[in-house]
Amino acid sequence: MTKSLVIYFSRAGENYFGGELKNIEKGNTEVIAEYIQEESSADLFKVEPANEYPADYMKCIDVAKKEQQDDARPPIKEALTDISEYDTVFIGFPNWWGTLPMPMWTQLEQLDFAGKAVKPFVTHEGSGFGSAERDLKKLCEGAELKKGLSIPGAKVYDAGDMVKHWVSE
Repeated sequence: MTKSLVIYFSRAGENYFGGELKNIEKGNTEVIAEYIQEESSADLFKVEPANEYPADYMKCIDVAKKEQQDDARPPIKEALTDISEYDTVFIGFPNWWGTLPMPMWTQLEQLDFAGKAVKPFVTHEGSGFGSAERDLKKLCEGAELKKGLSIPGAKVYDAGDMVKHWVSE
């Protein structure tokens, strides 16, 4: 029997959602992570920064941009250290400045992905994966990177069937 894990980063609060700034109770990526869990009985691991991002969306993206420019590895609240019991690892994140948020780099660089199937998913407002799939090939060295799933943030609540189909591929 195969065992699956979802590693994801998601941010609730003020977000760019459907072309405007809105406060959302649950981050878009977390919605998709929960759909995946429902379909695959996967375990969930949420990557959370040790220092919260600013609540104001514009300030948040400024911090995220600076982290990326500095190639920072921001500390995270809790690190996952071993994924040896999993065969498939779903990796989810919002597209921040064309790739994964830097806390995901902090987490993923600590893991051994050799022999794993990695299925990435991204939420975005029009930019898709950007360079994230290329970056994941480096971060998940030794894994077989499978077809990813790209979902506009404004459509996450209508994506259940799409996620179900993708998980079973």
